[in-house]
Amino acid sequence: MPLISPPSNLLQTRSCSVEGSLRFKNLFGYCETWDASGLLGLDQTMELSVGALIPRIGSIPTPLMAQVSFLSEDWLKSSLREHLMGVSVGLLSTMNHNLAYNLSWRTIIDPARLSSSSIRDQLEHSLLSSIKYTYKIDQRDSSIRPTRGYAFLSSSQVGGLAPDSKNTRFVRQEFDLRVAMPLGVWNGALNAGVAAGVIHPLATGSTCSISSLPERFYLGGNRSLVCRLGGPSSLLGFKSRGLGPTDSQACAPKNSENAAPISPELDALGGDIAVTAFADLSFDLPLKPLRELGIHGHAFVSAGNHAKFTERDIRRFSVTEFLKTFRSSAGFGVVVPTRLFHIEMNYCHILKQFANDRAKTGIQFNFSSP
Repeated sequence: MPLISPPSNLLQTRSCSVEGSLRFKNLFGYCETWDASGLLGLDQTMELSVGALIPRIGSIPTPLMAQVSFLSEDWLKSSLREHLMGVSVGLLSTMNHNLAYNLSWRTIIDPARLSSSSIRDQLEHSLLSSIKYTYKIDQRDSSIRPTRGYAFLSSSQVGGLAPDSKNTRFVRQEFDLRVAMPLGVWNGALNAGVAAGVIHPLATGSTCSISSLPERFYLGGNRSLVCRLGGPSSLLGFKSRGLGPTDSQACAPKNSENAAPISPELDALGGDIAVTAFADLSFDLPLKPLRELGIHGHAFVSAGNHAKFTERDIRRFSVTEFLKTFRSSAGFGVVVPTRLFHIEMNYCHILKQFANDRAKTGIQFNFSSP
């Protein structure tokens, strides 16, 4: 009989999406677990994955894990479309350590032929063959509404193991640290976190020294600040891929000779280095029926930034300037935790943004994995 379970966390942030998963246990009598999950986004994003976990086979001491995934996505405010098919095989899995091999075939296309010059060179097929090691420790009393404890994650990924990996040869490192402290009133707790990541291409040459477009860091989106543990991404109030370096797309042709010129859209270029931080204050609501359902209130502040960090940009990189250009937002809202979704209804106020950033003050509804 299938068991409904929370869907796994995703690497990319989404502007608005619905996620769900099914879990089957011990179908063939090997104590195995089968997972099937899906995501459907309002930004024409679809992601499907099927995986299996077998605790032990014969004398092999570590669990056997394999997952097949498919991704189709239209990049927001862009003419780009991304398609990805991949398989992941677990090589080592313990309570705190995980080592996996990933093999993915990715295609990025531009049907409208409007992409910027910075992106046009990367419109091709690419093979990503990588190995990823993750160390994770989570001593919090809850991953949905932590009131005490800490969590730490470190992931290291090396891409370009296959001979024909083209421009996907890179080293990527991410850190994520969370701390939760009880306040002793209204079941209140203060959660704070900081995450950072950096990617560096391994290939040499004028073109190969630029990191692969999909592997870069993109900030923004409406994922929960507290629940997700996995590197820099969420920044409430900002659209997915809604800040950071951009480049102008090619101008669309006019419908008529008398038509007014159309301002070109901007392609998000992502960053090679990214840092995010947040503080979240959770508290009980005064109505008892809401408390019994786990529905609670919270107030938050979030900030983040990312930038280019290639060999040419390292010489000009300034930590002071990087900190000065941090974007930030604040707000408050109500959190409704369920087994399938973590729903947040927030009012977000943009504290700091720059030209070409896509951000908006107002009410947001966030659906994410618990």
